[in-house]
Amino acid sequence: MFGLVKRPYFTIRALFFIASFARGVFFICGFYGLKAFFAFDFLLFQLKILKNFIFKNPRALFLVYVKNSKTKIMKKAILLFALALGSTFAMKAQSKDPMVGGAAMYPTKDIIENAVKSKDHTTLVAAVKAAGLVPTLKSKGPFTVFAPTNEAFEKLPAGTVETLLKPENKAKLSSILTYHVVAGKVSAKKLIGMIKKGNGKAEIKTVQGGILTASLEGGKVKLTDENGGTAFVTIANVFQSNGVIHVIDGVLTPKM
Repeated sequence: MFGLVKRPYFTIRALFFIASFARGVFFICGFYGLKAFFAFDFLLFQLKILKNFIFKNPRALFLVYVKNSKTKIMKKAILLFALALGSTFAMKAQSKDPMVGGAAMYPTKDIIENAVKSKDHTTLVAAVKAAGLVPTLKSKGPFTVFAPTNEAFEKLPAGTVETLLKPENKAKLSSILTYHVVAGKVSAKKLIGMIKKGNGKAEIKTVQGGILTASLEGGKVKLTDENGGTAFVTIANVFQSNGVIHVIDGVLTPKM
């Protein structure tokens, strides 16, 4: 504790010595130094009080020092907390799922809960319901779903969707839909890694049992079905609580 008091105490002693010397000089000067004499006399009085306070009350000085230190530490802590909080929000914003069909996709919700919000996937949702696959896609999974848009279904021959939605075609519809589903959570990064590892191609086994072939074309992931049909991933990495969705611009069909 004396270490905290030592420097200011000896500084006061030095000032006390200088003031005493100046007081003596002005006293010798007589009348012309009278005002200065009384001024230094008052200064000496103040220095005596300060010197005695510091020497006899080091704890008070220590408490002032600690209080100031704590204030500085608290300010630094608040600043660091604010920076950390800002970084957290920035990271959260950057990692947010993309919008799909004009709706926000939430990673805390499952595939079905998010899909029903997308205005671009009303046909797919209707097909999933007709095929009785809702319980499967709401289960723990995880699943990777290549989700065709409404426009993708419109590319099919006229009347195809209406025919598939009929109860008697439930098995065929289920086969086509599960051909778009892969067991496990396959992100775009992982899929591209598989393609590179396979020298430009990656064969992916679907839940239906058939194979999809993934490749890269024009910087996009291209999927080719067993009949030679193709589709491109237009929106990747829409993460769900039970997997991930990759939006595609075509309907893929397995060999029947």
